[in-house]
Amino acid sequence: MGKYQIKYKETSRDEELEFYSNKFLSEKRVVFEKIEDAKDYPLVKQIFYLPFVRKVVLNKRSLYVEKLNILNWEEVQNELCKQIQDFLNEGGLISSKDIRKNSPTTVYAESTPNPNVMKFVLNKQVFNDVFEFKKVEETKNAPLAKSLYQFPFVKEVFFDFNFISVTQKNSFNWEENVMDVREFIKSFIDDGNILINENLTKNNSNKFTPNYENADEISKQIISIIEQHVKPAVASDGGNIVFESYDKETKNVNVILQGACSGCPSSTVTLKNGIENMLKQMLPGLISDVNAING
Repeated sequence: MGKYQIKYKETSRDEELEFYSNKFLSEKRVVFEKIEDAKDYPLVKQIFYLPFVRKVVLNKRSLYVEKLNILNWEEVQNELCKQIQDFLNEGGLISSKDIRKNSPTTVYAESTPNPNVMKFVLNKQVFNDVFEFKKVEETKNAPLAKSLYQFPFVKEVFFDFNFISVTQKNSFNWEENVMDVREFIKSFIDDGNILINENLTKNNSNKFTPNYENADEISKQIISIIEQHVKPAVASDGGNIVFESYDKETKNVNVILQGACSGCPSSTVTLKNGIENMLKQMLPGLISDVNAING
């Protein structure tokens, strides 16, 4: 699966730095206020051994580290970044409860705010990126997605690190089909079938990842807020949100909605209003409107 590559970037808070990974770290957001909270998380425990660390937040692909006001980030950021990367590449565990790839697959179904979308959650990571398929013609290099389209009721398929969201056509009922899809996904994975071809992974690289390094300062703050405060909640509902752009003149923000969040008018309005209020509160005077675009 390749080595971990860890980089860092500023967040909207001076005392906090985000260390982000090219690979999946955690299926849920976990907050650690002290080292005792990290007894089942060897990586976080290792970070807490550093005397300047106040708080750590583990997210899907990121670690947010808050420091005490006893030094500047410039003094330690490169060393901490290297320490995290070396720890992971030398086989260190993120969580002592980690479930490895060769363990039996369990799949359970969750309803989402979008009644046409069902979320199928796996007990382990099976994808290294986010993939969205709006029609069967897009699944040439995605055998699992292509196979799911054999069900006549499937309209769209969305893959995240450890879950699959399937959108049904309006004329069908999930109550009649959910067990069939759940068993199909489990069998497909347990039989050792290829889920995503390597060339699709390469083509998909950075497709849904904001270009943080080339972004302006306000965009960087927006990206950090979305990644830390919005994405975990959206993922729990079977969707994804990606920052697309910020216009300095109009102060408008564009975000892309995927999975269960895409195509559901009520979810779109609720999410748009929630993000807009949060950004206006955290970045006063810099945000006018948020435009939520279906992926």
